[in-house]
Amino acid sequence: MTRLSVFILSVIASPAVAASGPFFTLYNTNFVVSIAFVCFIGVILYLRVPAMLAKMLDARADTIKAELNEAKSLRDEAKALLASYEKKQKDVQVQADRIIESAKSEAAAAAEQAKADIVSSVARRIAAAEEQIRSAEASAVKEVRDQAIVIAVGAARDIITNQMTAAEGNTLIDDSISQVDKNFH
Repeated sequence: MTRLSVFILSVIASPAVAASGPFFTLYNTNFVVSIAFVCFIGVILYLRVPAMLAKMLDARADTIKAELNEAKSLRDEAKALLASYEKKQKDVQVQADRIIESAKSEAAAAAEQAKADIVSSVARRIAAAEEQIRSAEASAVKEVRDQAIVIAVGAARDIITNQMTAAEGNTLIDDSISQVDKNFH
């Protein structure tokens, strides 16, 4: 039915309708063109060109549909991959935040430990300095005592030598020897 309507429309709309003179003569170019057009349409229909075109168009439509399906699957795969990378990026960000917090807390702990170490070091140095001062004081006191003893012994010797006679000296020596004998034996 469609073929017949196409044929009728092509004949009706042909330029031959507008020509003057007898239409069905071979001298009329419009008639010859119309016959050639009808023969051309007939050859096309005989060779089943519309069916071949329909098959080609269907094949092309199937190819396009397959490409669209493939593109859709690739898009879904890309979305899944993007979601996976976004999740990994979030996980990495969380881990980086944890590392930063850990580093901050470790740095704070190290700073506190350094402060404590400095305080203890200063306390040790102060104690060492105080010990050195006490030692220097004790040494100075000992030197002063030793010097005082030397001076006192010298003064006593001078006094004893000036006031004591030889007989009193011998008596004093004998008494000292006897006391040493009593204490050690």
